[in-house]
Amino acid sequence: MPAEQAGCVIRLLRIERNVRSLDRSLAFYQDALGFKTVPHPHTAEATVEDANLPFRSALLRLGDQHIGLTEFDPPGAPYPSDSKAADLWFHHIALVTTDMPAAHKRLERHNAIAITRDGPQHLPSQTGSVTAFKFRDPDLHPVELIYFPVGTGDPQWQRDSPAEPLIGIDHTAISVSDTAASVKFYCDLLGFRLISRQINHGVEQERLDGLEDDIVEVTALAPASEATPHLELLAYRTPCGRPAAMQPRDLASDRIILQVDDPGAILKRLMAALPNETLHYNGFSVWVRDPDGYLLCLTQ
Repeated sequence: MPAEQAGCVIRLLRIERNVRSLDRSLAFYQDALGFKTVPHPHTAEATVEDANLPFRSALLRLGDQHIGLTEFDPPGAPYPSDSKAADLWFHHIALVTTDMPAAHKRLERHNAIAITRDGPQHLPSQTGSVTAFKFRDPDLHPVELIYFPVGTGDPQWQRDSPAEPLIGIDHTAISVSDTAASVKFYCDLLGFRLISRQINHGVEQERLDGLEDDIVEVTALAPASEATPHLELLAYRTPCGRPAAMQPRDLASDRIILQVDDPGAILKRLMAALPNETLHYNGFSVWVRDPDGYLLCLTQ
């Protein structure tokens, strides 16, 4: 899509997650991960398709990035207990650490549920040279710790260790069924930029994802104005992931909140390209699902 065309994503604002207990989740994200709560207006964005549902919500900050947590009353279905990284509801956020051993030990003290086998994994140079560790929060949402050695990642992550070992959110990643279809949706319709593509495999990747015979195509997409945080598409060639069938209140139904320059213009383009898609628009924000059913809120 031409850069001058109206209606494109300029920033990934935050990820919103549904939780069973807001108080329990706040304690975990604050104590285990170092997030801070910040004041925020209680808007209908958190409730997506039914603004009449009772809910409690909180906005949290890590460095310059944010996430939202929402507790619905009543809650939706629990997170599937047998979830794997290849499943098409597997949506993780990658938290940058300047001290992987310290961050990992802190998770162990707070009884985080490991996805990665045998502790943090140092990935080979052809797949980024980062050290990473995946785990689950109290509601089984996947989260990743990531450490960037000198000369890798966004320059903002190359700094001395602060008092807290976690300093920000580098990206959010979703497992997808078809890279080409997802790239067409996010780039052609929403204005994301393709910034990298690679194939990850090998014993370190298998341990990281907690899978066997793991081969994953990783495609990174950036919004028009800011490269961090960005979006990663994870297309698992093996093993094959299961499709999603999530309702907005279900605990596995994360929402990606994206800032756009012109919601009306983007709505027209989505309606022309996706005539059978159910879209919601209130004059300020557009809600749409991507090709694999991930729920997006496009807002000014």
